[in-house]
Amino acid sequence: MFEIKIETHFSSAHHLLNYKGECENQHGHNWKVEVYVCGNNLDKSNILIDFKILKKKVNEIVDYLDHTDINTLPEFQDVSPSSEIIAKFLYEKIKKEIPNTSKVSVFETPTSCASYFE
Repeated sequence: MFEIKIETHFSSAHHLLNYKGECENQHGHNWKVEVYVCGNNLDKSNILIDFKILKKKVNEIVDYLDHTDINTLPEFQDVSPSSEIIAKFLYEKIKKEIPNTSKVSVFETPTSCASYFE
């Protein structure tokens, strides 16, 4: 099994619902996103997927969240947009474009992240 990973980032605001503490107030993060793709088969160039293609497709999806208030987006109406939920959202969107996506991790700080995988 081969696995590759790319990193990208976005900046946005959010606030947590049903949460008692500072994070119930609107606040922002410079989010780091890691996307993992795995598979057994390489192409003629012996690559799983071209990093350039992967980055382009992932950034098209991640850009939807960039410089937004995540709570105001239709997909997050009445949903607490935690790091876990954002990781799942990105995973599901990316998986439609890159079927062998295996995991998405979302860092809200350099030392705190949530991941989603099936």
